[in-house]
Amino acid sequence: MAFHRFENIESNFLTPHLSSARGPVIEGKYLYFCLVNKSAGTGSKLHYHPNELLIFPVRGKINAIVGKDRRIVPTGMFVHAPAYARHSMRATEDGDCSYLYIKDKTWTVVGLAEDEAVPDQAMTVAEVNKKYNVGDRDKHKKAEGQSQAVIEGVKVCYYPVIDAFDAPPVSARRANSIEGERLAFAYFEAQEGIEAAEKASAHETFVYVLHGEVEADCNGEKKTLTPGGILQTARGDRYSIKVKSPFARYVSVHPTPFLENLIDSMTPEQAEQARINMKAN
Repeated sequence: MAFHRFENIESNFLTPHLSSARGPVIEGKYLYFCLVNKSAGTGSKLHYHPNELLIFPVRGKINAIVGKDRRIVPTGMFVHAPAYARHSMRATEDGDCSYLYIKDKTWTVVGLAEDEAVPDQAMTVAEVNKKYNVGDRDKHKKAEGQSQAVIEGVKVCYYPVIDAFDAPPVSARRANSIEGERLAFAYFEAQEGIEAAEKASAHETFVYVLHGEVEADCNGEKKTLTPGGILQTARGDRYSIKVKSPFARYVSVHPTPFLENLIDSMTPEQAEQARINMKAN
């Protein structure tokens, strides 16, 4: 299915024993594309995971830690957590928060306690919700061994993208891209009539509309996307995005060639550990 809206997808707790985070998950071949929701003053304990994480707030503010660097993250600021980097994301006390949450599929979306070793097999969202309720941290049996969480030496992971989503539109097409080892993120602002097209997409891609209207076409299937609308394409799909409103803001994410090769060359044992063939939910 090329087109989605998060409100039409079942929402679950993602790591209930470590976090209040709840949200729907869209699963691609190489990445998980999610919208996380947290109530004011709640969030995650310090934790980590073997996959890379991208975060982009769309509502409220986050009290964030990556490595040792703590910051208040407003809407419009991008956060990159490298694979294994220790981190925590909590909604500030003054309001709820929601953020785009993207992870590569070398592990599931379920996190690991900061003092826990990487287990022999990841849990899916469905499995972790069956096993734990929110706050069941003491009931969790941690994998024995040394934690691989990285705390020291994590470089700056915070990137200002736009001052506010209600900022006046700029006079020309604007693009801001940030590429990690495994995942690439881009923010776009464009005027009416501006079109971006791919004859054959080089990567699996997710596009999420923040403001305005865009006409999306994927392999001849067309849909007008309003704020919250999502386009999902597979590698090789022919697709285009054309702005229909006076201006529009949207973001896109896709895997890097490094991630594609990493997943495509997984051994059966590695794929089973990452639960690559299991549905997230």
